[in-house]
Parts: sequence; structure tokens; C-alpha cells
Amino acid sequence: MTQFLSAQWTRASTVAAITILLAACGKGQQAVVAPTAADKPAAPPVAIVDGTPISREAYDDYLKGLLRGKPASDVTADEKNQVLDQMINMQLIAAQAEKDGLEKDPDVATRVALLRTQILADAAAQKYVKSNEPSDQELHAAYDAATDKTEYHASHILVPTKEKADQLIKKIKGGAKFEDVAKVESTDNSKANGGDLGWFTTARMVKPFGDAVKGLKKGEITTDPVQTQYG
Repeated sequence: MTQFLSAQWTRASTVAAITILLAACGKGQQAVVAPTAADKPAAPPVAIVDGTPISREAYDDYLKGLLRGKPASDVTADEKNQVLDQMINMQLIAAQAEKDGLEKDPDVATRVALLRTQILADAAAQKYVKSNEPSDQELHAAYDAATDKTEYHASHILVPTKEKADQLIKKIKGGAKFEDVAKVESTDNSKANGGDLGWFTTARMVKPFGDAVKGLKKGEITTDPVQTQYG
């Protein structure tokens, strides 16, 4: 289906204060480190497992991944303790895996390499976003472009083929009234009103139609048919 249109009018229409570092019972391999003041340059590890520290940064990052966007302030002390227990258990199991030489297993090595690649790619993407943050002016311009509130008043004639549309355009240019042709030839409900679509914003219309409307001045008609999924 093909259509063409006539434009008529346009109008502008920390959990920082307290840190819980309780370890699970019965794990003799770990030592719990007490929290230090927030103004110290480097936070101590949250736990040390067989001489290997679990850093505050690693704990916070692991907790953030578990929260999936949930605020850290919503996490209870017991839940934080459970997270610490999980990390201690993982450290113990990972240490045993290293002793067993599992890191040399081809499948394990492949998965570790893939995970490393994913982490590096994510870090690169975040760095790019931070270094290319749009200015307030650019954000406002994008918002204005996406929320065009200009209203248009236009009419259209919907016909089955481009050839038919070309014939009607030629007929109107020859002196026939747009609304009279629409009442006879258009195939949609607007034909009863001479093709009049009333007032609308381009956001309500499919893009090819909206672009065509914005390119017309008052009283003009499209010189070429406009093709959309509706006609």
C-alpha cells in the first residue's frame, strides 16, 4: 500500500560505620581481622585463610554481584556474615584445587581464560563509557529530539500501489481538490473526512510518514508517494 499526504498546519506544542567480620564456627584455618577507621588509606583484609588474605575490595565486589542492584543498606548483619563464610569456603576449596593441579586441566584453563577475557572486556567498556560521558547540553539535545512535541495537521490518501499514488498526485497537481480525491480514492477510514488525520505528533506516526510530514510546508503535498507498512 502507498500513501501521500498534504500538510496543513504546524504548532509547537556504607555500611561504612560498622563492618561485620564474623567467621563461621569450626574453621580453624582463618583469622578474622577487625575493621579500621574509615579514614585509613587502605582497608585491611576481611579475613585471612591459610595465609591468603580476602581483601575488603574483593568482599565488596562479591557482595555487589550477589545483590544484583539491591542497595547494600538492605543487607542484614547475618547476611553479610553468610557472604563472608561463602568467600572463606571458596578460598579453601580453591586452595585445594591448586594443590591438586586443577588449574592445569585444559577445561579449567579454558574457562579461566574466558572469564579473564570477559572481565577485561567489561572493564574496557566501562572505561569507554566514563571517558565519553555526554555533556548536559548533549543530553538535553537528545531528549528534545526524542520528545518532539510539535503537532502537525495533515491529510493523506491511502492507495494500493505506487502507480496509483503517482496518478493521483498528478491529478491533484492538475487542479483536483485533495479532499475530493481522498473521498473517492483513499482506502482507509479517513476518506470520509477527505483524508484529514487531525492534529498529531510525529511520535504517533511511523517514521517514514512522520519524516515526510516534517519536510512539508503549509499547503504542500508530497511530490513522491510515501511507503509505510500500512500503505
